[in-house]
Amino acid sequence: MSTPLIDLQFENEKVLMRVDFNVPLNAAFEITDDSRMRAAVPSIQHILNTGGSVIIMSHLGRPKNGPNDEFSLRHIVQHLSDLLHVPVDFASDCIGEEAIGKAGELKSGSVLVLENLRFYPEETAGDIEFASKLAALGTFYVNDAFGTAHRAHASTSVIAQFFPGKKSFGMLMAAEIINAEKVMKSPQRPLTAIVGGAKVSDKILIVENLLNVADNIIIGGGMAYTFFKAQGGHIGSSLCEMDRLETCLEIMQKAKEKEVKIYLPADSIMADAFKADANTQNVPSNEIAENWMGLDIGNAAVLEFREVLLNSKTILWNGPMGVFEMPAFENGTKLVAQAVADATAAGAFSLIGGGDSAAAVYKFGFDQQVTYISTGGGALLEYFEGKVLPGIAAINQA
Repeated sequence: MSTPLIDLQFENEKVLMRVDFNVPLNAAFEITDDSRMRAAVPSIQHILNTGGSVIIMSHLGRPKNGPNDEFSLRHIVQHLSDLLHVPVDFASDCIGEEAIGKAGELKSGSVLVLENLRFYPEETAGDIEFASKLAALGTFYVNDAFGTAHRAHASTSVIAQFFPGKKSFGMLMAAEIINAEKVMKSPQRPLTAIVGGAKVSDKILIVENLLNVADNIIIGGGMAYTFFKAQGGHIGSSLCEMDRLETCLEIMQKAKEKEVKIYLPADSIMADAFKADANTQNVPSNEIAENWMGLDIGNAAVLEFREVLLNSKTILWNGPMGVFEMPAFENGTKLVAQAVADATAAGAFSLIGGGDSAAAVYKFGFDQQVTYISTGGGALLEYFEGKVLPGIAAINQA
């Protein structure tokens, strides 16, 4: 890995920093969740405190046809200034005369935000000429955007080649890598992975890769019913991927060969409709009635999963146990979150894998009771699938 940011001094450096400020905005363009911005603050402050200036690059949303005020980063400038306690300037383009001028005049201790990178299709295309125009604005490159590390975009990977010997991961990016490697490269055992969510197809690669490192894999959420169907169970109208039945049997067989224990939910909360006020019953997961569907794990499953987690030393959680957005079906996810928190209090290392898992941990108030919550859902997934992330590789290359 490159020299840690905390060990570097930035006197007179203009640091071009890729962050992930893709934050949710309401109709009045107010930020409804600033956690991604707060996560970047330590890196920015270290650069400012050691004599550097910072030029912020980010995307916001998915603009389709060039500049659109709805996706302008000008909406986040004042809040960033409040977080940093310094004035923050804004350039209404990320390349061109204004950006060049403002970057050129930037004094040590100052911050400039460039307009949304994705107003240019060249950003997502990984265009080298676009990357070179961005690179010309700074003297040092820092990537602190783990949420986009799996994208080979101009600002996340292509740009790094213009900064030989003058590039680094930000503190957030470094922390993400260190915590992910604690699970995949040097876990304390037993290692238990909790994999949930709707579809087997979304998680097939991560499950197959985890078979090489995990001691236990707990499977919950909609994807569990494809496993039950594959084994001849009755799942009513529960979510099922008929084209993945064979895949599920292969996973079970591979797990057996590798002596990895797979836990499926013994019982489920079944409902007669996909709605918050549906009629519900707690039944064995392979005995769901016709026209009923499993929408959460049941009481016995919660107890079994809890016991496995309390006996674990390393825990990775990616994906909810049910439709936790509806109060009637939140119990499984909530109690698994409680079990992860309790295991952590007893000394286990717990990594929450972004996305819905992170949302659940925050929703139920366990965010201070787990070891680390990743900011990158897709990036972390691809890391656990064993893929090389372009944003990481670009910094590690000389």
